Amino acid sequence: MAPSPSTSECPTPPPSDSSGWFNRTVWGAGLTSFLSDVSYEMASAILPAFLRLLHIPPESVGLLLGWIEGIADLSSNAVKLIMGWYSDRIGHRKPYVVAGYTLTGVAFVLCAVAVSWPLVLAAKVIGWIGKGLRGPLRNAILADAVPPQHVGKAFGFHRAGDTLGAIIGPLLGAALLAYLPPEWFDQPDEPYRLIFLLTLIPGLAAAIAFAVLVREQRFTPRPALRFTASLRSLPKDFRRYLLPVFVFGIGDFSHALLILTAGLLLTPLYGMPSAAVWAGVLYAIRNTAGALTAYPAGWLGDRFGRRRVLVAAYLLAAAVMFGFTLLTLNGWTHPVILILLFTLAGVYIAMEEALEPAITADLVRDRSLRGTAMGVLATVNGLGDFIASAAVGSLFLLGQPYAYATAAILMFLGAVLLIPRTGHVEPPPPSSD
Repeated sequence: MAPSPSTSECPTPPPSDSSGWFNRTVWGAGLTSFLSDVSYEMASAILPAFLRLLHIPPESVGLLLGWIEGIADLSSNAVKLIMGWYSDRIGHRKPYVVAGYTLTGVAFVLCAVAVSWPLVLAAKVIGWIGKGLRGPLRNAILADAVPPQHVGKAFGFHRAGDTLGAIIGPLLGAALLAYLPPEWFDQPDEPYRLIFLLTLIPGLAAAIAFAVLVREQRFTPRPALRFTASLRSLPKDFRRYLLPVFVFGIGDFSHALLILTAGLLLTPLYGMPSAAVWAGVLYAIRNTAGALTAYPAGWLGDRFGRRRVLVAAYLLAAAVMFGFTLLTLNGWTHPVILILLFTLAGVYIAMEEALEPAITADLVRDRSLRGTAMGVLATVNGLGDFIASAAVGSLFLLGQPYAYATAAILMFLGAVLLIPRTGHVEPPPPSSD
């Protein structure tokens, strides 16, 4: 029997200019990301101390964490590209996004029963596979949910929710460690295990929020779409855009290294425990700046041209890394300098993460290819992040100024490569594809 017009094979028209942008899907996706970040950032904040309680030598904790993060990133990136293509092929994305949020929400329960590092690794890999499942598909759903000229604001709002969760999660984890009554526990690792169990609450709430609140714009499935054909179908302008994104990305390392630098600089003044606390506060300041910047970054992109604003973000990132080069070269420890650099680091990250997927939506007008495009973008970013963190972290052995100077050069080169072909890219007009 031929499918009726109400079936999933019948495409849903994209939103019109008059439908606005702050709709149920936008705020539902923002709430979902907030809850999810509260969950896994709460776990991430206490994970290093928990590893020390598993009788891992202190000098090995950093090395072990690095490998755990690297393996998790590689697992996530492998999933992102395949899932983006597969969602285009079958014509719907939402169930896989819900599954991804569910995996991330339950993953850290494994840490609650871990007696050594392998279960911690398993928890991180499962959680990051969940991130790989959901990221590109959620971005495609979000891009389809608003008129093209408002895509930047929608991604900016989503990023603000994501970053607010990244602020509250670590603070909540630290507060629970500080204020849980000690008489409740017999062993020093038990408060950590309880917190890992508590991550289930916001984690599963995130999956439920996405399932209930977000409405997917359905489109015609392409079951005959092959993976390589899907990649070849992506517009040339989008493929050219990936080069500066990748070059910038191989300088854009994990900001855990910024926390390390702050701790190393402040330890001679305050001692290691207090230095670690202040480094964590600086990271919270960085996340706060990102939350406050995310929506304005999207608005600026909509108003003045998204690529133009992204070039400014890349240049700001290079300036921040140059600042860290001077900081580590001269041993500066003045709080104002550290706060300024961490604040600007949060600003450029928020601009980058709000605008890169929005530009992808501009360049890939075919809605049936957006899942693949978002997956390619996420994979390019993830590969760049992995290379950057490994390379910049290795350069720390030669000296921190070398590491930060290298990052600054790569980021500046990424900005330069983005300029020649950009100009001002107008958002595509609404279409009925």
